[in-house]
Amino acid sequence: MAERPAWLDDAVFYEIYPQSFNDTDGDGIGNIRGITEKLPYIRELGCTAIWINPCFDSPFGDAGYDVSDYYRVAPRYGTNEDLSELFRQAHELGIHVLLDLVPGHTSWEHPWFRESMKAERNEFTDRYIWTDSVWEEPAGYGSLRGISDRDGSCAVNFFTHQPALNYGFYKPDRPWQQPMDSPGAVSTREAMKDVMRFWLSRGCDGFRVDMAGSLVKNDEDCKGTIALWQDIRAFLDEEYPQAAMVSEWGEPCQSLAGGFHMDFLLHFGPSHYNDLFRNEKPFFMGEGDASGFVSKYMDSYERSQRRGLICIPSGNHDMDRLARHIKGDRLRLAFAFLLSMPGAPYIYYGDEIGMNYVEGLTSVEGGYGRTGSRSPMQWDSSLNAGFSTAPADKLYIPLDPSPDRPTAEAQLKDTASLRSEVKRLIAVRQAHKALQSLGDIEFICDGAPGTPLAYIRSFEGEKILAVINPADASYELTLDRALSEVIYSFGGEPLLTESGCLIPGVSAAFFTLK
Repeated sequence: MAERPAWLDDAVFYEIYPQSFNDTDGDGIGNIRGITEKLPYIRELGCTAIWINPCFDSPFGDAGYDVSDYYRVAPRYGTNEDLSELFRQAHELGIHVLLDLVPGHTSWEHPWFRESMKAERNEFTDRYIWTDSVWEEPAGYGSLRGISDRDGSCAVNFFTHQPALNYGFYKPDRPWQQPMDSPGAVSTREAMKDVMRFWLSRGCDGFRVDMAGSLVKNDEDCKGTIALWQDIRAFLDEEYPQAAMVSEWGEPCQSLAGGFHMDFLLHFGPSHYNDLFRNEKPFFMGEGDASGFVSKYMDSYERSQRRGLICIPSGNHDMDRLARHIKGDRLRLAFAFLLSMPGAPYIYYGDEIGMNYVEGLTSVEGGYGRTGSRSPMQWDSSLNAGFSTAPADKLYIPLDPSPDRPTAEAQLKDTASLRSEVKRLIAVRQAHKALQSLGDIEFICDGAPGTPLAYIRSFEGEKILAVINPADASYELTLDRALSEVIYSFGGEPLLTESGCLIPGVSAAFFTLK
């Protein structure tokens, strides 16, 4: 693992979907200046860093994850100078900024791809993954074919309009599959380094990397992809050693070996993340089972040498809103968990006020079922909830039409609001290093049916027990060590007993240990 920037040790991130955060020019779409304007709100909450979803030029077939120019802020968001000013003002407030890097594919409108489609060879011919014949599709991938004079089919990574960049194949098994050290694969890697140089030199603090574990193909154990990122990390260590790198990978033992500082817990695959938040019986609604999550988490934790750098988000632009499945006071329990676990927590904009998933929306920019989680931030009770002065029918995504939709303004004034609880939890986390990113974790209860989640966080002699009980019934927790004082509680006062503690139903508590 690379040497970690010190600010990551106590980082609490706020994820911003720029289209929907704050519109300062009245066109119905959020912008960079809108983010800058709201930095004090983010800092007042207690967050110390932000992750901005893609803000580069794009035809926006996939909400900016289809980049057409890595070097230019999308005009609808503003200018490169606006982004540099955001970096500057964020740093003045002690906030670090990660940009979203999408290295696996581009838009089919990217100039690289337009050159790659040409029949005559040029420097971009091998920038993407092409077969030798239009009649052969790359097995296991979708493809583009019959679109140009060039013979061959081009692999795509997700939507049809997102051709896959070529970083080589770890185990080539077809003539057209280039090895990792081929000129085409190396040039792609170097081009992505140049993109990183460009933004780091302008004040960006690092990157959250989209699908970082998927770049090298035919790479079952990710050995090739790990080697690729080690090469990129070596470049960063030489030129930008303080650049923070957070991967969307889902296997921290692999991503940390590649040189990333932290890895996202994925909401798909084997993580059991959705057992907690998003299934028919989420754990935090009091009926579910968290034991599968704990087992997988601890397996990843041990295999990454107990470094505790697994980031757990409240949600993101690809998931249902937290409040679609977790209701009422149980949202506070979910945040008590999120803000007391190792790794840097990520709060998706609006989750701190309990924004709803907006049902029944027509897909916008490739959102489909995800569109309901991307509605405009609800700032106040004014026109368009304070998001924009544009006519309602010009908004990028419609607002939540609920008459009782939550707003940041109202919750800022209410000390009993969800946002106030999140702010309180962040403050408790920041006051105790054992609760921050690097603190060790030991589970006492794994949240199996009928039991709470209970775990001990420790760092340099400080030990804190966190207990989260979303069930209606109280639970008596037996411990082999003595509790000292309660440093946080919600949902009823816990009772200290001779052998441990009695935790009320629908409650959370943190204790220091003697």
